[in-house]
Amino acid sequence: MRRCSLVTGAVPSSCLLEVACDESGSEGERLVGGNTDVFAHSSVHLGAEAAAWCIREIRARIGSPALEYKANHLLREKHRAVLTWLLGPSGPIFEHGRVYLADKAFFVVSRIVDVLVVGRDESWLAVPGTDQRNGSAAVTLYRDGERAFGRAQWQVFLESGNDLLRAKNRPGVLAPVESFFHMIDIMRSAGGSGRCAEVVELLGAAKERAASFRAGAVDGTAMPPAADPLVPAILCAVAFWGRHGQPISIIHDEQNVLSREVVARLQRMAGGSSACDHLVPGRGRLAALRLVDSRADPRVQLADFLAGVARKIASDALNHRADTELTELLRPYVDPASAWADERSWSQLLP
Repeated sequence: MRRCSLVTGAVPSSCLLEVACDESGSEGERLVGGNTDVFAHSSVHLGAEAAAWCIREIRARIGSPALEYKANHLLREKHRAVLTWLLGPSGPIFEHGRVYLADKAFFVVSRIVDVLVVGRDESWLAVPGTDQRNGSAAVTLYRDGERAFGRAQWQVFLESGNDLLRAKNRPGVLAPVESFFHMIDIMRSAGGSGRCAEVVELLGAAKERAASFRAGAVDGTAMPPAADPLVPAILCAVAFWGRHGQPISIIHDEQNVLSREVVARLQRMAGGSSACDHLVPGRGRLAALRLVDSRADPRVQLADFLAGVARKIASDALNHRADTELTELLRPYVDPASAWADERSWSQLLP
């Protein structure tokens, strides 16, 4: 089992607030055209004994002989009562869980604006939407882009933008910078007007910056990939659980992107410095991060449950299939700093 841990500073373990984390919907750097349109990252603050009891109770209530339970067990209609119990006010994780959501399409748009318009050196660390220079431009482009340029062109724009952000070219894509700016030229020639067209013009003027970013992404100096929402999700978890000043220790399901180098930079950025306020909402200090097999820790299993059901509930809301009861139950868990710009579904998910 691959493990990675980082503990910094002389912080006694008794002083740390330990939270367990897992994700759902991660497809690496593929944010467009994959199997899921929403990424969810959950964090749970619960003792090991309480978490183990909760897992046993879920098993008993479901009554399935399965050796390993996943969120899809809870999402089955016949187990709806178990899910509503788990999320509800009388459930074991109420006020002990948090979920960061990312609409993958908006995440791509926000990252593109981060890289090309804002020109942020460490855009991969930023939480989309928290920087006003980025927020208004990215939200405008996301909300108006499909209407202004048509669904087909908008989808190609998202795909080419995702390719631009990727550290590794996907098969068949040899020149992501040229492909992206070819799409920008098509959008500019459409003769649009208003703020959306202005944002496209700003993107069109940033080809040199795009080439520079791309060179860094390919040679590994931009780490982790800007297209991966995991790092900003972890930063949001640290900001929430550490909002009262207590250092945070994270146990996380194994993730390839969380190398020692990335974890070290995470700790540096989540060290309570006011210089990082433009990247991360709120404050918090990451004192330790340890990777584990989710099957070996009941707290991480609970985080896996929460992330999985949250992703499905949020995706249904995004796609006009909202389950009113489940959406209402999820609301208290949702991080307001989530990467989300769809007004209709966000009004249903907003805590």
